[in-house]
Amino acid sequence: MGTGGKSPVDGSETAPDGVRAGVAIHGTTNCPVVAASTAHDGPITGVNWTHAGDTHTEEFRARDPDAVDRAEGVPAPASVVDLGDERVYRYDRPRDGECACRIIEELDCPIADARAEDGVLLLTLHLPDLERLRDVVSALDGTAERVEVRYLVQGAARGDGVSDRTLVDRGRLTDRQCEVLRTAYRMGYFERPRDANARDVADALDIAPSTFAEHLAAAQRKLLEETLAAN
Repeated sequence: MGTGGKSPVDGSETAPDGVRAGVAIHGTTNCPVVAASTAHDGPITGVNWTHAGDTHTEEFRARDPDAVDRAEGVPAPASVVDLGDERVYRYDRPRDGECACRIIEELDCPIADARAEDGVLLLTLHLPDLERLRDVVSALDGTAERVEVRYLVQGAARGDGVSDRTLVDRGRLTDRQCEVLRTAYRMGYFERPRDANARDVADALDIAPSTFAEHLAAAQRKLLEETLAAN
């Protein structure tokens, strides 16, 4: 049974409490779409695929075909369709057990949207809960250099039956702010009582406590803006 739909007791509608996640997969080496995006100005969109026997057929759209043709690691297309302002590429290749999209699909997780930009595969997933998102990230371990959850929209029904949704967009944080938050969290800075103080975390990051405080305050302010903007 799903998490949303009608209540089994009174038949009333209940709000779904699943998540919408934007996942960025860095360092995939066997994906023509990712390879094409390394030379393409702007995202590669319209990504679709299908499987038949031992063949994986993949299709995508690009506005700069010359860039795609120059990109290394992109196999010769099985067919190409010109649509005026963009070109559709289609490739046939052997089914690959390390294909990120196939791994996710085998977890019974449909992919709502797929695109690639600057060598990063960007996927949008609709999942029943956060545990399912953890399963996806764990399954991709070893097939990519890094898997990043760039944003998360989580729905949770309030007592009045109205869905209260929170958007967390990690893309607003700088790499340094993410590192500071991650290190502080890992070391127990946010625990009560704390397992580490500001100086402990600053030392681990090899920065001054005042610099740690500045990065932490900036990151927390951005996250609070995301969480409280609609309230």
